[in-house]
Amino acid sequence: MAYYFIADTHFGHENALAFDNRPFHTIEEHDLALTENWNNAVGMEDEVFILGDISWYNASKSIETVKRLNGIKHLIVGNHDKKLLKNREFQSLFTEITNYKELSLPAGKGIILCHYPIPCFNHHYFGWYHLYGHVHSSFEWNMTEHMKYEMQELYVKPCLMFNCGVMMDYMGYTPRTLEEILEADRKNVKTAAGGEAEGAP
Repeated sequence: MAYYFIADTHFGHENALAFDNRPFHTIEEHDLALTENWNNAVGMEDEVFILGDISWYNASKSIETVKRLNGIKHLIVGNHDKKLLKNREFQSLFTEITNYKELSLPAGKGIILCHYPIPCFNHHYFGWYHLYGHVHSSFEWNMTEHMKYEMQELYVKPCLMFNCGVMMDYMGYTPRTLEEILEADRKNVKTAAGGEAEGAP
């Protein structure tokens, strides 16, 4: 059993294709790719923490869509989920529905899960992680990254927060484990420092 994380799948949301420059011609192609990627990565006994904005479809179509996805699903509520959550059958697809969660890890570490980025999240001085969505790859994500940079570089405080939106390069429209997200970040840091990322041509 493994923990996986993903945000902002936006199943059925045609405007998201243009907003994020998602590499799909139609929303049907988009939804099929996300579903196949999800089920190729996630086993039936794995736990998936969905950090908000899962579907733009109506309740019945959203229920069909979520039922096709492997894993034990937790929903961290996003701003576009609230209408769907009025439907009890949709609610029943998730083992947990919450606005915010602290997930404990070994050695006193943990993960703060929220749809929205929280630059001064709980335990960030102590090496905890924060996974979020909502800001896509927009200017708001750039602002969040700038705050993270200032925290780490100007004030020498850890700020291990990561955008889990499907459109991020390291997410690749696929649920990812924390280890996969951190490894992608290490490669990005290495490349930015002038080194060659592992596996680069």
